[in-house]
Amino acid sequence: MINKKKKLTFSLAFVLMLSTLLSACGGGNNNANNTAAETNTKTENVAATEVPGAVDTSKEVKLKMLMIGGQPADYDKVFAELNTKLKAKINATVEVEFLDWSDYSQKYPLKFAANEDFDIAYTANWAFYNDQALKGGFMELTDDMLSKYMPLTWEAMPKVSWEQAKVDGKLFMVPNNNVEVTDKVILYREDLRKKYNLPEITNLESYGNYLKTVAKSEKGITAYGAKAADGWKWHELDQATLEQNNNWNLVDANLLPLAYDLDDTTGKIFNIYDTPEFKQLLTYYKDLADNGVWSKNVVSNKNDVWQDIKAGKVSSYAQNLGTVAANLAEMRRDKPEIELAIADITPDKKKIAAISTQNGMAIHATSKNAERSLMLIDLLQNDKEIHDLTMYGISGTNYVPQGDDKYTAGPNAAGYTGFSNWGWNSPLNRQDASYPVEADDMFNSWQSSIYHFPLETFVFNDTNVKNEVANIGNVMLRYAIPLEYGLIPDVDKGQADLIKQLKAAGIEKVQTELQTQVDAFLTTHK
Repeated sequence: MINKKKKLTFSLAFVLMLSTLLSACGGGNNNANNTAAETNTKTENVAATEVPGAVDTSKEVKLKMLMIGGQPADYDKVFAELNTKLKAKINATVEVEFLDWSDYSQKYPLKFAANEDFDIAYTANWAFYNDQALKGGFMELTDDMLSKYMPLTWEAMPKVSWEQAKVDGKLFMVPNNNVEVTDKVILYREDLRKKYNLPEITNLESYGNYLKTVAKSEKGITAYGAKAADGWKWHELDQATLEQNNNWNLVDANLLPLAYDLDDTTGKIFNIYDTPEFKQLLTYYKDLADNGVWSKNVVSNKNDVWQDIKAGKVSSYAQNLGTVAANLAEMRRDKPEIELAIADITPDKKKIAAISTQNGMAIHATSKNAERSLMLIDLLQNDKEIHDLTMYGISGTNYVPQGDDKYTAGPNAAGYTGFSNWGWNSPLNRQDASYPVEADDMFNSWQSSIYHFPLETFVFNDTNVKNEVANIGNVMLRYAIPLEYGLIPDVDKGQADLIKQLKAAGIEKVQTELQTQVDAFLTTHK
């Protein structure tokens, strides 16, 4: 089950070939707003001598950066061009180590535990930010450091974004400067919906009807692209059917089934697995499973769901709006005979924005080049020339610019994609010229009614219950996955076993610790 915050969230821009990044989250800015042109003017040719405070860049520095995702095929070409520009601007070059999506969750913390030599790391609320901040893996960033070494970011970043990125009152990240919505939507075969004269998909009932019809009538097509082979995660459909549909929010979407109601100002924490709503959802999932909506081998499925949809093997899946919009544009370009569409199955529910830590960059606590590292991040976010290069690749090859704020795929678009360059999303992001109008309209309708709530910036510190949190994760891996995918014949017994095992793992202790922290947070944030 994919983490709500990991989950590739909806972002406002359409990153090149974003469809290959389904396991990730985040993206670019959908609309380059009015501040982009203003920022452009200020930042197009930032030189070291222009940095306030007369920063000494006389000594050349070689920076090392840790990124999540596979190394792009054109990495050497793009970063050779980048380093030429960086040498001229801040007398520095940068080398990147890429941690592949398949094993980054194991390798990333080991890099810090071994205190390996690197300066900058991509991080996020779904990618070890809170954990490493509390462990001392990241360097604390002060106002003086930020204003001196990254003045453009300091000026452009909303103050609330800095506040959202703080852990225990201290800042350890330069967050991306981008508005994102994390809600999940449905990508589905519109041609099949029309073929069987099914009603429009607007809620769980109509979506379930669509899935069961496809499963029954279309031989050789799996109705829903489910997979659980990557270990325990909240799968994307859960976010729509459980969280969004009930206006709940998971406190720690990485591991815990503990949540609160968005409308509850007291912040009462509850176990979602021990609710009538979850029991009702299990009945819904069991019905889908019994009707063959997904493969019985879902637990071991390692397929790329989007590629299966593109190949005509799968009819639907859930993901963030930016990703499904990318998929839709790609299908219209490559296989226009297959008609896809996007559906919001919780249209009347609250929409919440991702906090700024959805994507960002941090400085390794032992970096010897913190000042130059901050200067690099400043350029990545705010220098138009460098931002374009590192977000989209080489102009004319990986992408073709369309004016100041749009682009089209270049002849080798696939040569520069697949890694977490969303860490420096900013108002300078371009929008793909083929971005689906319906996705833009959907986001605009969401943005006008984004819901803000008291615990929006709360971060759980699990230091006192780390063993229990780990035990809970193991229980969910063993008991929650087969239950939610309808593989347990007796739903009531399956739910009771899950709750029993969670209690044995220490969930009540974790819930008490979490409630204490939530109460303290609400007291100090009235």
